[in-house]
Amino acid sequence: MPSLLRHHRLKLLAVVLAANFSLLLHLAAGDPIPVREWNPLDIFGEGGAALLALVWLGLMLNSRPAGRVTNLLALGLGCVFFSWWTDCLDEFVRLPESVHWDHWLESAPMPVGLLLLTYGLYHWHHEQLAISAQMEKRERLFREHLLFDKLTPLAGADYLRRQLQLSLEESRREGRPLSLVAVDLDHFDAINQRFGHAEGDAVLQAVTQLLLLNLRRQDLLCRLAGDRFVILLPHTGESQARQLAGEMALAVEHLAHKTRQHGERLQLGASVACAMALDEDAEQLLRRLNLALARAKQGLALSA
Repeated sequence: MPSLLRHHRLKLLAVVLAANFSLLLHLAAGDPIPVREWNPLDIFGEGGAALLALVWLGLMLNSRPAGRVTNLLALGLGCVFFSWWTDCLDEFVRLPESVHWDHWLESAPMPVGLLLLTYGLYHWHHEQLAISAQMEKRERLFREHLLFDKLTPLAGADYLRRQLQLSLEESRREGRPLSLVAVDLDHFDAINQRFGHAEGDAVLQAVTQLLLLNLRRQDLLCRLAGDRFVILLPHTGESQARQLAGEMALAVEHLAHKTRQHGERLQLGASVACAMALDEDAEQLLRRLNLALARAKQGLALSA
């Protein structure tokens, strides 16, 4: 027995017991009809419909896990099968005219079963919509995997530009502020020269995790290039962005990163800059952010 059907044994047993109960009830109350009086067309139509309902029930149970929707579909198909099965029994067993319960057994389960089946299909439809939405997200992520950075688990510059343009359109539509923060590691080239590029990569990975831990759920962190990161901050004004930029600089400064080979603690630092979106496109906003970061780096060089 297939694995899913094994979980639905009680449902299948209930259908078999109901069919046997109806058969025994007919045999107890009536007499078998001789073979010469059988109507092949009625037997084929009513019996074939009952058989198809049973096949549908088996296919459905074999493709779905247990749950409320499965129970609704199973109960609905079970009632439809029982109605057609009882109707088919009239072709083999003749009941006295004084018996009227057979009409109830034939007719009552059908509308009940169709209502349950419709209700179950309605919820199944919503299940499929949710599954389709999840599959669409996974497919979109698979298509965009090339836009993600190979070293860190962050998106790269192309992905940032795409999301920034979408966020700018949303910001204008909703009338809410949008800001960017740039974080650029200071003297990163010296780390590569002294400890090697492998250690530099480890520093970038550590800083990435540090920045992610200090962001809100709606923020987007991307690696723009080299040791430069950009944070997209929806619904954020310039003052809040400046505060967050300062927090990022302090977090990098207090990061206790030790080299893998010698265990030497590296004294890290970062220059930060922020820019709030105005009436401009993504490229213009990024250009203004880079100019602000260049001024911050220039001030660091003058003070050194």
